[in-house]
Amino acid sequence: MAIQVGDKAPDFELKDNHGRSVKLSEFRGEKNVVLLFYPFAFTGVCTGELCELRDNLPSFSDRDTQLLAVSNDSIHTLRVFAEQEGLEYPLLSDFWPHGNVSRAYGVFDEDKGCAVRGTFIIDKEGVVRWTVINGLPDARDLNDYVKALDTL
Repeated sequence: MAIQVGDKAPDFELKDNHGRSVKLSEFRGEKNVVLLFYPFAFTGVCTGELCELRDNLPSFSDRDTQLLAVSNDSIHTLRVFAEQEGLEYPLLSDFWPHGNVSRAYGVFDEDKGCAVRGTFIIDKEGVVRWTVINGLPDARDLNDYVKALDTL
């Protein structure tokens, strides 16, 4: 079952596309976090979503918000993907142990071996304030994130 609004966001530490460790709790008291899970790098819908976020980064930075995108790809795959698409925000690898963080948030599809499209907006205190989970083929609407951030 997916994490719900009002739940404390499970802390985690994952490597980003540059091999640096990123810990969710590092942002506590500092920034809100948009935690976005996506199935795979280099796929059509995922690339479209992540490039739309890239093109609208001020919508997040202007709202004191850190964007973190998580997939079950390796850091090496994520590095090439970020370079190819010009993605400047952290792409986090939930590759090994495979899907542990995705499972903790209730968005891991055991049959497909990847995360579904789950997004969690986490406030500066570490509490989930908004969430949406879409099926694998269904892109999310960036405007929904911005509206939710404006309520914090």
